[in-house]
Amino acid sequence: IIAGDKPDAGRLAVGQGPADAVAAPSQGGAVSRCRLFTDGASRGNPGQAGAGAVLLADDGRELATCSVYLGTCTNNVAEYKALLIGLDEVLRQGCCEVAVSLDSELIVRQIQGRYKVKNEVLLPLFQQVQARLARMKTWSIAHVPRAQNARADQLANQGIDQKDG
Repeated sequence: IIAGDKPDAGRLAVGQGPADAVAAPSQGGAVSRCRLFTDGASRGNPGQAGAGAVLLADDGRELATCSVYLGTCTNNVAEYKALLIGLDEVLRQGCCEVAVSLDSELIVRQIQGRYKVKNEVLLPLFQQVQARLARMKTWSIAHVPRAQNARADQLANQGIDQKDG
């Protein structure tokens, strides 16, 4: 991991997609602004893994949750896959402005451009995240403490448990 040249550790990455990028609204009508919390978990590294995501409307209403069993992968791969699953749900719901929060400092800093993605397994996942973010009108990403990401963590662990169910 190589740190980028932006030293502000508390910085949010904020992006803007193309002006004409509009996601298709869900059947219930689009919510233009939303908050996404994601988490990936693996029992072992690599190990059995799961992804969890919770999408909230700007007013705090829970719009959707996702819990997915991923098979065997590393924790960082699980984190990226959780983010992708969450961003897919953002697009399905028709949100065009999203604030993303996750507890993986590595993934957040890579998305912010502060760390280069040198791992050949993570690079395509990073590129897929970038492509989805480019479809948003605006987006931000921030690292949050694990305690503030408890619901997504619960969903990620639920995903792992689906293997046995």
